[in-house]
Amino acid sequence: MKLDRFLAKQSSLGRSAAHRLIAARRVRVDGSVCTSNQQEVDRFTRIELDDTLLQEPERALYLMLHKPVGILSATVDPVHRTVIDLLDDPDKHTLHIAGRLDRGTSGLILLTNDGRWSKRLMEPVEHVAKVYLVETAEDILPDAVAAFAAGFYFHTEDITTLPAELEILAPRRARLTLYEGRYHQVKRMFHRVQNRVTALHRESIGSLRLPTDLQAGQWRPLTAEEVAAF
Repeated sequence: MKLDRFLAKQSSLGRSAAHRLIAARRVRVDGSVCTSNQQEVDRFTRIELDDTLLQEPERALYLMLHKPVGILSATVDPVHRTVIDLLDDPDKHTLHIAGRLDRGTSGLILLTNDGRWSKRLMEPVEHVAKVYLVETAEDILPDAVAAFAAGFYFHTEDITTLPAELEILAPRRARLTLYEGRYHQVKRMFHRVQNRVTALHRESIGSLRLPTDLQAGQWRPLTAEEVAAF
């Protein structure tokens, strides 16, 4: 929301009056005088008019979690434990998941209460890289590398997957980099090369990599630099 719209809504004075208040340098955003009508504000922004606090900012949360196998990527479930159940933050009820994983998949999960941040992270047009370690039932044949790079047509969605980078690490182990997130995409892609995924682990999303010292079931807040990366 733009600052002038926020002020107009709060004061019921209209947009023109809001412009005058801003021009008179009577409005502070996060502690600093703001002179731009078009300044973006949200529920995490502190806004003051003269000595009156118009909005106390909510606490913004950005967390990374090492999801174990068997935990559900959901905020609530009547049967299974969810990623939210692994957290002990008092505001965990405000969180949503940015980039879900299947129940049988482990690895990096991001959680936040900032919808604009998570939208930038997961928007398909952004093509944020997601890197997985994959174990398979059969040997991965060398020609699978070219097949993944070419993409696979999924008739149920009438789409062709974006080029993916497959690095064969061992006969039945590979690292796969995707730039989208389709339903059961990794399993479906390996099925196209006559193979079956037996284990799947997400190592990273964009520049955020799961730390080696963050054990399964553990979590930590993102640093300011990590948040700013998106």
